[in-house]
Amino acid sequence: MNEAILKLLEPRGVLLGADVADSTEIIRLLGNELYKTGYVKESFIDAAIERESRLPTGLPLGGAFHAAIPHTDIEHVVKPGLALATLKKPVAFCNMAIPSETVPVSLVFLLALEQPKAQIEMLQAIAGVLQTAQVVAALMNAKKFDDVVCALS
Repeated sequence: MNEAILKLLEPRGVLLGADVADSTEIIRLLGNELYKTGYVKESFIDAAIERESRLPTGLPLGGAFHAAIPHTDIEHVVKPGLALATLKKPVAFCNMAIPSETVPVSLVFLLALEQPKAQIEMLQAIAGVLQTAQVVAALMNAKKFDDVVCALS
């Protein structure tokens, strides 16, 4: 499963220790990297932010760190890709299971997938990664892209 993540992970879309004010800012930063590298259309960022407001993706992990997996509809995607950020300090995302609650998120995966089936499969792959506390800790401690690859290998 992790091979699928590594295959789509855009190196320029990996932001480690990002210092952002809120969930919208990190979606914009990651989305902009995917846009600059040709993965998504200009409409992607606003569509991902809008979708997050309706269908939140904050995921409590039960450990020291929590994650979010924002994404949007396939019509905003040029080619499949994935961006990832670790955050200097957590930002609030609404909980995907209980939208009225917020989750302090430190790890964000932004998905850009052009097939609905691929979205489901990638969400499952990422959920598998997030269930392993050691992998989450290794991602959070990553200092460079190679550390991220190592954590996911």
